[in-house]
Amino acid sequence: MIILRIILAITVITLSCYGFITGDVGTIVPYMLLSCGLLFIVMGITEFKKRKADAFYYFILSAFVLYIAIYIL
Repeated sequence: MIILRIILAITVITLSCYGFITGDVGTIVPYMLLSCGLLFIVMGITEFKKRKADAFYYFILSAFVLYIAIYIL
């Protein structure tokens, strides 16, 4: 799970830097939001083992972000 979280975080950072440098944010944002939503799901799963209340917030946040990303696509 840690490796998956690192890969998703690097993906989000890379996409946001690419969008910032090129100025073509409109086409990058849905993919960045999709990877960010997946990152929140992975973080929610890891937090579910430790603190269930915090995991609930991650799952709600990931559902919202994924809804927005799918709506934009």
